[in-house]
Amino acid sequence: MRSGIRSLLSRGIVALIAATFVLPATPVQPVQEASAATLAEQLGIDPAYIPPDMGQSPLDVYVPETGHSIRGYMLDYWRANGASSVYGNPISEPFGASNGLYSQAFERGIFQFSPEWMWTDDAAVRLMPIGRQEIKEDRLTTRSDGRRTGADRRASAWRPGSEDVTRANEVAWEGGRYSNMTGFSISGAFAAWYDSHEGWFYLGAPISEPMFQRGVLTQYFENGILLNHDGVVQPAPLPRENPEKYGFDTAPVEQGDRPVFSEALFYQHANPYGVDPTGLPGVKRIDVSISEQVMRVYQGNTLVLETLVSTGLSPNDTEVGNFHVRIKYESQTMSGFTSSSGEVVGLGSSDGGVEGTATGNPYSVEDVPHVMYINYQAEALHGAYWHNNFGQKMSHGCINQPLDVAAFMYDFAPLGTQVNVYE
Repeated sequence: MRSGIRSLLSRGIVALIAATFVLPATPVQPVQEASAATLAEQLGIDPAYIPPDMGQSPLDVYVPETGHSIRGYMLDYWRANGASSVYGNPISEPFGASNGLYSQAFERGIFQFSPEWMWTDDAAVRLMPIGRQEIKEDRLTTRSDGRRTGADRRASAWRPGSEDVTRANEVAWEGGRYSNMTGFSISGAFAAWYDSHEGWFYLGAPISEPMFQRGVLTQYFENGILLNHDGVVQPAPLPRENPEKYGFDTAPVEQGDRPVFSEALFYQHANPYGVDPTGLPGVKRIDVSISEQVMRVYQGNTLVLETLVSTGLSPNDTEVGNFHVRIKYESQTMSGFTSSSGEVVGLGSSDGGVEGTATGNPYSVEDVPHVMYINYQAEALHGAYWHNNFGQKMSHGCINQPLDVAAFMYDFAPLGTQVNVYE
C-alpha cells in the first residue's frame, strides 16, 4: 500500500518525516544524540551532511574488542552489511573526513553517509574511495637505494582485462564480466563476493586485474582491496593498518552506560519461522518473488524466514528491482486516492494533497504496523491486519506481511538492508 511518503521523498522534507516517526519501544536506553548543528560543528562538516532521522536504531552500543561505540545510520548499515563478519569492528568514533562527509572507520572499510543518495533507491552509505590511493602507492614502490623499481612483474594486472587476450579468455571461462567504467574485469570468487555484498555500491569499480600480493590472490577496487584466502574472500584491513593515512583517530573511548553490542539487543519479537539470526554472519537480504507471492529472508547463506506475502494488485503492481530499507515507521496511517480503474493517482489526505491532487476515490488505513519503505515509488514492507489472504495479490503496491512476520522483520532489517523484488 502506498502513502504520502512519495511526496516527502520528492520534496526532501526530512523534518516532516522525523516529526511523524514513532520510535519502537526498547528495553535499552536510546542514545540522546546531539542536534545536527551541534554534531556538525563538533565534526567540522556541513549540517546538511549529518544523517537525518529515517527510523534508524535509537541505540548507542559499545564494541569492547576495539573500544569504540557505534550508533544511528552507521550502526544500521554496519548491521545490514554483516557487521564484524564483513567489514570488521569500528576503530574510530564518527569523524568528518577530508571530503566533508560524515564518516566512521571500521577495520576493513570506512563508511561514509552520502546525502546525494538519500532520495534514491540506492544505498545512502558507501565506502570511502581509498583503493585508488593504495594502487598509486603500490605502483610507486621504491628500491632500497630510493629509486623506483623497474619493470613490475605484476604489470599485466595493471592492464585492463579487456585489452589482454589471455585474461579475456580466463574471464570468459569463469563467466566473468568487465567494468564499463574502467575496462577491468571481475570473475570467479571475487565476482561472487562482489555480487552478494553489493560491491557496486561499496567497493566501486575494479581498478586492477587479480594478482598475487601479500601472499594471496588480490584485486584492487576504487574503495578497497579484496583478498582471497584459500577461497575465502574479504576486504583487506586497510583502515586498521594505516589510520593516519585516512585521517581518523583510533583512540578508544569509555563505555559509559552503553550496552555491549549484540545482535540480540535489536529483537523484541520472535521469528515465526523458528530460526534465530542473532549469531549468524553475513549480509542481510530480503528476496520477494512476485510470481510465487513468497518472501525469503537471508543472513549470509542461511535462510532465516520464508513466508507467503501479498504484493500489488493490478493496476498497482509492485515495482521489480533492487532496493533497500530506506525509511522505517513503527506505525503509520496510509492514505491516498484511486481512479475509477483502481489505480493510485494521489497520495496523502485531501488537506495534504500529495502531488497536488485531491481527486478520485479516497482510501485511508490507520495504524499500519511495522512499515519499512524500500523504494522511491513509496512501496513498503508492512504488516496487514485487514486480510489473511497471503499468497494472493492484494495491495496498492506494497508488500503485505502477516503481523507476526512484519514485527520480526522490523527488528531484523535495519536501514540499508538489501531488498530484491523479482517476477
